[in-house]
This record gives sequence, C-alpha cells and structure tokens, in this order.
Amino acid sequence: MKKTAVVTAGTGGIGLETALGLAAAGFAVTVVGRDADRGARAVEQINAEQPAHPGRFLSADLASLDQVRALAEAISAEHPASGEPLAVLVNNVGAMFARRQHIDGVEASFVVNHLSPYLLTELLLPTLTAGAPSRVVNVTSAAVGVARRAFDAVEPPGGYYGFHWYGRAKLANLAYTLDLARRLEGTGVSVFAADPGGAATGMTNGTLADPQIVSPPLRLLWPLVRRRFERSTSGPASVAARPSITAATDPALNGRTGLVIGPQADPVAPFRAATDPRVADAVRRLSQTHAPVAVPERTHEHRR
Repeated sequence: MKKTAVVTAGTGGIGLETALGLAAAGFAVTVVGRDADRGARAVEQINAEQPAHPGRFLSADLASLDQVRALAEAISAEHPASGEPLAVLVNNVGAMFARRQHIDGVEASFVVNHLSPYLLTELLLPTLTAGAPSRVVNVTSAAVGVARRAFDAVEPPGGYYGFHWYGRAKLANLAYTLDLARRLEGTGVSVFAADPGGAATGMTNGTLADPQIVSPPLRLLWPLVRRRFERSTSGPASVAARPSITAATDPALNGRTGLVIGPQADPVAPFRAATDPRVADAVRRLSQTHAPVAVPERTHEHRR
C-alpha cells in the first residue's frame, strides 16, 4: 500500500529537499506552500527525480489559521477515500520577522512558528492515527537557546527583538512536540523534532543583517555572532534536510517517540527548558486559547 507524506513550506529550501528525500524513500509527497508557481516547479522536480512516486502541491498560506483549518479538512477528507494512509507530517514552516507584526491580533512569529504547525497537527491527528504507524516531525531551531521563556501571554511585554521572538516561538513548539509525544504514547503515532542546524535559506538571508532583531545586551556582539552564524549557515539545504528525513523515515526509530534529531541526523538531548512541565502547560493553554481545536459532536450519544 502506498503511503503519503505532507511537507509544509515544501516548495523550496529545506522543505523541498525534505520532500525529495521522502519521495526517494517511497512516499507520495504533498508539498504545501503559498506560491502556485513555486509549487509547480517543486512537483516537477520531485517527479523528475522520483517518477515512481509523483508529488503534488496544495496551496495554503500557513500564516492564516483559517487556511490551516481548510488545509487540514482537505487532507483529512481525501485519505479515507483514497485508501492511502497519511504516514508522515513534516511541519517545516518557519519565519523570522525583523519588525513586530500581528496576524489577526496575534504576534506573527508565534503564529507561523508555533500556532500554525500546532493547529495542523492537532486537526490531522485522527487521520494520522488511522494511518498508524505514522510520524509527526516538527522542525526546531538552535534559536531556542536565546528564547524569552515567558508564556503567561501570547506575547511577552517589552521591546520586540525578532531573533529572540523567533526562538521563543520555536521553544513553544519544541515543548509542544515533546508533550505531544507523551500524549500519544501507545497510539502508533511517533513524534519527533528535527534540528536542521545551519543552512543558507531565504529566511536567514538578509534578516540577520539587521541588529534590531536582537536585544541590546547582545547587539554589541551581534556582528561577531552573526558572522559566525552565517558561516555555519553556508551549507546546502540538502544537508540541513537530513534530520527531518531521518526523523520521518529511519527504521531505527520505529516504536520510538519524543526524540530530537540533531544536525548530524542523530538523537540529541532536547533543550532543557522544553522539557519543563510548567512550560508545556503554559504553551498548551496559549495554544488552546489562540488556535482552538473543535471537538466533533457525538451525534449518536444519548443524553439523560
């Protein structure tokens, strides 16, 4: 039976390389993105390299939670009909914003880097469970190390610094990932985080040149830190995709869950703050408040 995989932000960079790796492993891959032209080129490349496992493109702006809901509904509706289980979901979407932005009243980095993959995953859990054994792979970042660790509100008080806010959103998603793995133990759905390490991508090119994206204490050292970071991000996206591909396909991970797959495509210790139950609880409350997941009505339940 053919198995399918979904890769968000899969039309270029690490996402496209991940999609190519999954297609090479035998999956029929759906790439999700905003741009139809880029989507068509991505599918063309997948089909040229892996004609036995043709890809396809679904259009969705993953910064819009309404479009995330529509995407999940479309994917969920087609899988029972197709008979092809959804075996892998790779939440590769990510964005860093140099200036504070809001989407429907919520800080944009938190929406794109956490609420969007959180909501898509939660909405697709019934489909992933039906297709078990299956895997969820959430792409994380070393930027969690500079994250503001306050999750009492969706946006902490004080000045906005894009690099730290990006790290905070990625920390929220990593805490959610580890919490979800515990929640789904015994269901056949394994959950992993994948750290791509450094890669030259459209997200990092140019954004890091702006010293305003970091807090004042780091700003004086930022030119040196940025040069070191940019040297480390000179590798190809194909190398940075290896952790995601490993997390999604490696048979050695069968039956395992809750692991972080590091830049060398091996399990590594998770960032400590992401393992804190208090962080997980706070992130869960924020997620449920700002991206609520509707519970289907039990139409056959008889109430007394």
